[in-house]
Amino acid sequence: MNFNYSEYFERRADVCAGETVIKGTRVTLRTLLASLAEGASMEEILADFPTVSREALRAVIAFAAVSAEEDLPVSPAPVLA
Repeated sequence: MNFNYSEYFERRADVCAGETVIKGTRVTLRTLLASLAEGASMEEILADFPTVSREALRAVIAFAAVSAEEDLPVSPAPVLA
């Protein structure tokens, strides 16, 4: 699934000190990722942050996955014999 992140995320100096937020909200990506890391389900997060759409939350998850893939030093997969 490909996301146009600019459709969902924005950074503005006058909103949350320039942190990346869900567009049109004051909900930061960091906050949503922390909720996921603490074990909250998508439904719980959407209930806690009603200004965040399901699609925007999926974009957050996809962004984190792509970022981890690009930034983490991961050993190559072992070759099966």
